[in-house]
Amino acid sequence: TLPLLSPPSRRPPPLASRPHFPARPRTLAKPAAAAAAMITGGQSYVSAPPAFSADGRFLLVCSGRSVSVFSTSTGMLVSELEGHEGDVTAVVVVPPQSSAAAAAKLATHCWTAGLDGFLIYWDFATAELVRKVKVDAPVHSMVIPNISKKLKVTEVYAPFAFVSVEALSNKAIQDKAKGKPVAKKKELWGQLRIYDLWKGCQVGSELAQTRKPEKIVVSCSGEFLGIANKRHLYIWSIPTKDFNHDNIRKIKLGHTKKLSTLAFHPSERIVAGGDATGRILIWRGFGKAKFSGTHCAKSQVDEERDGVRGKDDAGTCTTWHWHSSGVNFLKFSSDGAYLLSGGMEGVIVVWQLDTGKRRYKPRLGSPLLFFVDSPDSSISCVSCTNNQVHLLNMPNMEVLKTVSGIKMPIASGDLSRRDVCGFDSTNGLVAIPTQDYCIQFYNLFENTEVSEVQVCERNFQPVDDITMYISLVSLSIGGNLMCTVEVKLPEEELGGLVTLKFWNQGSRAGQFHLSTVIYEPHSDAGISAVAFHPGKNMAVSSSFGCNFKVWVQSLALQSSDGKSQSGWRCQSVGSYKKKPMTAAAFSGDGSVLAVAAESVITLWDPDNNALVGVIAEALSPITKLSFAGDSAYLMSLSQSSKPQVAVWNVSNLSMQWSYTLFAEAACCSSSKSEFAVLSLLSCPEGGAPAEQDGIILIFDAENSKPVSSWSVKKAKGGSIAFVKDGPSFDANTDDTRGGEASLLVYVNGSHEYVIFDPLKNEEPQISKSTRKNIQTDEPAPIGYASIYGELPKLELKKEVSDIPFIPSDRPWETIFTGSSHALPPLTKLCSVFLASLLEKRPVTDE
Repeated sequence: TLPLLSPPSRRPPPLASRPHFPARPRTLAKPAAAAAAMITGGQSYVSAPPAFSADGRFLLVCSGRSVSVFSTSTGMLVSELEGHEGDVTAVVVVPPQSSAAAAAKLATHCWTAGLDGFLIYWDFATAELVRKVKVDAPVHSMVIPNISKKLKVTEVYAPFAFVSVEALSNKAIQDKAKGKPVAKKKELWGQLRIYDLWKGCQVGSELAQTRKPEKIVVSCSGEFLGIANKRHLYIWSIPTKDFNHDNIRKIKLGHTKKLSTLAFHPSERIVAGGDATGRILIWRGFGKAKFSGTHCAKSQVDEERDGVRGKDDAGTCTTWHWHSSGVNFLKFSSDGAYLLSGGMEGVIVVWQLDTGKRRYKPRLGSPLLFFVDSPDSSISCVSCTNNQVHLLNMPNMEVLKTVSGIKMPIASGDLSRRDVCGFDSTNGLVAIPTQDYCIQFYNLFENTEVSEVQVCERNFQPVDDITMYISLVSLSIGGNLMCTVEVKLPEEELGGLVTLKFWNQGSRAGQFHLSTVIYEPHSDAGISAVAFHPGKNMAVSSSFGCNFKVWVQSLALQSSDGKSQSGWRCQSVGSYKKKPMTAAAFSGDGSVLAVAAESVITLWDPDNNALVGVIAEALSPITKLSFAGDSAYLMSLSQSSKPQVAVWNVSNLSMQWSYTLFAEAACCSSSKSEFAVLSLLSCPEGGAPAEQDGIILIFDAENSKPVSSWSVKKAKGGSIAFVKDGPSFDANTDDTRGGEASLLVYVNGSHEYVIFDPLKNEEPQISKSTRKNIQTDEPAPIGYASIYGELPKLELKKEVSDIPFIPSDRPWETIFTGSSHALPPLTKLCSVFLASLLEKRPVTDE
């Protein structure tokens, strides 16, 4: 089963209604000779904390169902670990062993956990799966402390995994055994279990049972591990020497607010917890009574318990407050002198543990999620909600490299439900508006970020309310022109502004510079659509203000500084019966401009701004228009309470056929008369709307019978587009339909995507264009060399004199002769000088 896409259906897909104008039957596409290939990408890099390799040269990042291995020196992907059938939720690098031989052998090994219920042991240097351990429950978090176990007379390393899983609660198991009905919300609970990774089995019973799976945090020594559950921290003391699960002990520390994260001090018995309101609590001397092994007198336990609630086992509790919202991570420095915290503000706060003084690392551009440091603490990484992982040079926290994934969707109630992504079908790029007023250009075939274009020069603070957003992005067919629409929301019904901007492509794909800015192009009305002419520098913008405008690019002008400039101007304005203009599109040859006036389609001559025809009304207002290639068929999409997908014949101004479909998106091929529709399926009971599945239907414009259909995941908020074949798609696949726009890309509501050939009926095979060979990097410098660089290697050359050297009878007279800079150090001269003064006496055996 693929993560986003299911194989094509062999039966006709279920549709909401029969077509109004059935067409003649048509034969399905013939199966191709080669197996259908598929490219997937767009996975999240920040769904779980990453991990550094033991030598700090590589960063292991959970990315969907695989683990991506990046080089810390270049920030480039070097390998991927693929073996899980569910999303990977944890990656743990095997801790270094005491012996040098064992450490060298396991330096490139790691364990991963996933929602498929497996723990997998990897050699990530060769991307080889070594071993699998079955858990039988989705794993949400995992830690592997450095634990040893006595084997005969020696202490050996014993890998024990502490996992947080989602499983049936004990009460649900008992109720099901008795035949009692169990509520669905009460069936699945979080459990903490221990697994022996050598034997591949569970050890003892679960440590705890929580309402949902919680993230596990372990101390550097492996002696303590804990979770934040509601208003408490649960901390366990783990016997790291001669491990026995019966000797594990637990304490509980309480708070008045919900706790979100925790961290252990590297050397002292100090634990820090962060809550949902932005407060940080520091408990010192926790577990002094229960973990010490001796029962202290009550007077000794109760003394100096400032800030400690009730009977909590801790010495003192201190509270700090700077964050305005929840604390997402806490991390102690390697020496324990500082505590690092991060949250929604996008700022790393460095607290001095003794005094509480703080300094900041600001402007990371997005809320922070995780902070992980390398084994030698010379480099660290911070994960952000915008799907970026920054590599930081410590201790000044300078950003060295950034691993950028595809940007996440913007979630806000003020934005339209339609996705506003733009596609460059020629270069295989997708343009995604970001929360910080940028357009991210992402290469779909290479799964890498190409560039970011700053649309609005404005400071962005993640904690601020959204007052401006990018509502539309449109790209020309060749990808050399771009148009953006940004909306400034009014404050108390005053101050709203709509801005239309035209951009010209730079020296490479995805690089744009601003050409023209037009404020309020349709007075104070919003813009519903923007479309480019396929053959000339012309564009149309339609608005809810009952008109549309045709824009043309003026001739290049010579500026005062000698650079050529060009701008866009309005050529004509059109309207129809004072109705809002809701969609617009040019025909394949650009001779006809179709504009939707609510439910009526009007046809115009774009050069002369003359109305040439009107097509009968649709069932409801039209939200999208698109011509099917160079044909005379026009596809319309209505997304109101009366949804409809219709195909119109422009030559005779009539409807060809239509379906009543709840469609989320639709697109047409630029060279053929085929188009695709993304339709939503009914949301399952208890499921979230964001996880609503769908189906992609492929049509030929002449025929109402779908050519093929594909089931997809997370269709709500998804987008589809035809793109041209990329060089990395499948060199061995025979394309019998030509090389233009023969592939379909589906981007789901989480911006994960898949590229495939929609007309091939074979089981698709996942392929990726990225290289998976580990780069032959030199070992990372450590110690003196990591700070000052490598010392030059000098080869000692012995000078052989032509004249034999004869020792002098009086060596003290010549021992100090010669240039001062050529003399050996005094430490060597002193021993030789003193030895020359002493008289050697023969040793006789008694």
